[in-house]
Amino acid sequence: MEYGSGGAGSPSAGEHDASDSQEKRKRYHRHTSVQIQRLESMFRECPHPDEKQRLQLSRELGLAPRQIKFWFQNRRTQMKAQHERADNCTLRADNDKIRCENIAIREALKNVICPSCGGPPLNDDSYFDDQKLRLENAHLKEELDRVSSIAAKYIGRPISQLPPVQPIHLSSLDLSMSCFGNQALVDHVPAHSPSLNLDLLSAGTSSLPNMPYQPPYLSDMDKSLMSDIASKAMEELLRLVQTNEPLWLKSNVDGRDVLNSDAYERIFPKPNSRPKNPNVRLEASRDSAVVLINSLALADMFMDPNKWTELFPTIVSVATTIQVISSGMGGSLHLMYAELQVLSPLVSSREFYFLRYCQQIEKGTWAVVDVSYDFPQDTHFRSHRRPSGCLIQDMPDGQSKITWVEHVEIEDKTLPHRLFRNLIYSGMAFSAERWLATLQRMCERLTYLMVTPNSTRDNPGGVISSAEGKRSMMKLAQRMVSNFCASIGTSSGRRWTTISGFNEILIRVTVHKSSNPGQPNSVVLSAATTIWLPTPPHTVFNFFKDETKRPQWDVLSNGNAVQEVAQIANGPHPGNSISVLRAFNTSQNMLILQESCIDSSGSLVVYCPVDLPSMNIAMSGEDTSCIPLLPNGFTILPDGQAEQEGDGASTSSNGNRNKGRSGGSLVTVAFQILVSSSPSAKLNMEVTTVSNLIASTVNQIKASFTCPT
Repeated sequence: MEYGSGGAGSPSAGEHDASDSQEKRKRYHRHTSVQIQRLESMFRECPHPDEKQRLQLSRELGLAPRQIKFWFQNRRTQMKAQHERADNCTLRADNDKIRCENIAIREALKNVICPSCGGPPLNDDSYFDDQKLRLENAHLKEELDRVSSIAAKYIGRPISQLPPVQPIHLSSLDLSMSCFGNQALVDHVPAHSPSLNLDLLSAGTSSLPNMPYQPPYLSDMDKSLMSDIASKAMEELLRLVQTNEPLWLKSNVDGRDVLNSDAYERIFPKPNSRPKNPNVRLEASRDSAVVLINSLALADMFMDPNKWTELFPTIVSVATTIQVISSGMGGSLHLMYAELQVLSPLVSSREFYFLRYCQQIEKGTWAVVDVSYDFPQDTHFRSHRRPSGCLIQDMPDGQSKITWVEHVEIEDKTLPHRLFRNLIYSGMAFSAERWLATLQRMCERLTYLMVTPNSTRDNPGGVISSAEGKRSMMKLAQRMVSNFCASIGTSSGRRWTTISGFNEILIRVTVHKSSNPGQPNSVVLSAATTIWLPTPPHTVFNFFKDETKRPQWDVLSNGNAVQEVAQIANGPHPGNSISVLRAFNTSQNMLILQESCIDSSGSLVVYCPVDLPSMNIAMSGEDTSCIPLLPNGFTILPDGQAEQEGDGASTSSNGNRNKGRSGGSLVTVAFQILVSSSPSAKLNMEVTTVSNLIASTVNQIKASFTCPT
């Protein structure tokens, strides 16, 4: 049916215009599936196409350029709205989760026992109003995570599921070394021994460290920033390694490399560095040595925190990889956390959050650089690691030349202990020399691990009959040394309590969960003290190594002599060895496993009673992971005073480290005893026993060196 321009029933001109306008508004173009697929594909590649790209799409799809333009505008608006909805959902979910966690925290904190008074914490209802809830939520969440991780380690449940905490007391001393005779030690009760009820959970060991700050989720922007920081740090390290003057000057006193601070600041300006802090001081050192390992193997060990810790057991107490930022042919970049220590409870450990970047410079040459990474949310200043690390260059016969640089900022909030002040302020405590001396000795140990026992030094009595037996014994001894080093440090927040033994010898004690197999319900009481002797370190080491002088210091042997029944060489120096000893006039079912090691940075003598069946397991080459160990021993460090030629401890061909110490020695004496969990008694008897054990040992050592007691 057609309508004329003026027939009956035909719309007027105004009505006709309104109808046409309404039809135009309703009219739209529906794109085909092929067009939509092509547009979506282009949108994924380029959400903002330019005019040339829109014209190309227009020709391909048969659409007007204006349609193409509007489609992309609408698609961008749609994507933005979707992202906003997703973000809103995520924020709402996170907010609900945090509120639930806060409720759980409040319930958990109701069961907390105050460590000072033993009572419940004060309750303030106004504390939980909305405003304070938001302000304190982050802090409470961090505290709950820390406590829950400890509880889950030993109890298997988070703290929110635990019943009210009961005070923990310990008793029932079980001295594994009692067969050597120590009954008389309990007669001397310390005059100032406090009544101790130590918190076991806070001192518990864990496979994962209790990091003081939990890093947040890393975005792509964070990772890009880290990669840029690591690349610049690598450039700086290579220049520090390869440049002498004016960056490095030779010391007129000992010939060591000394960093020229003015030249460093001029070559490596830091426009965005932190404000100057008068309590912050710098430590910088450089050294080089040849080690018995190839560059690729060593670089691999540095990037594995477990292998790195095993390589430096006397320095690295805690190490973990927080996240792998990148890996591949261009190099590996890890975000890590580590704690470094001096083997004494008198020296605080150093904490680092840092980036470790490993890169192959050329064939047979690798570089590993560490540089601290500061999280904006973490306001607590810790040790700050400027670009530090090493250059590893392959040499003939599977050896490598290592050039090591240490460069750190340290904040001394309190003065170091007077005994260690010279060692720390001289920079020797964490110097490049110490790292290299330890690395050199451990690489020698790894080499000797693979050597068949056939030398007169190795297995003199023929007790260890196979290479498997030798390797099994060396692994057992390595675990013993690692256990000992972990027991006397201050890492992972371990708290030490100072007590006074007889003759007013100050002794520090702590307790922690036993990590020994077969002892799941036991804890270990560790005690240690450090003394100064006016004797060079290598002389003190030789004293402890001399079997004929052992009755002079080993109070557990009750003056009985010992006989070496087996020995395994750990390196070319005669002091580096593992020994199996038998004490006369004592139980024939108990032997002593002992490892001694020495290098230019210090020495160790660590020993542990092991029953005969367990020792036979190790000597036959079987798995030793089931053998419990509770080591005792000594660490011997230079006191940081003047130096002169002539220390026979050094095995390096490097001239810098051939300089011995003419000053005295810092000797740390450490013992561990096993105590079992009990709900009634306290630790007083155990503390009395171990403090008298250490005090007697110290007095006998001083008497042997004619020192005043």
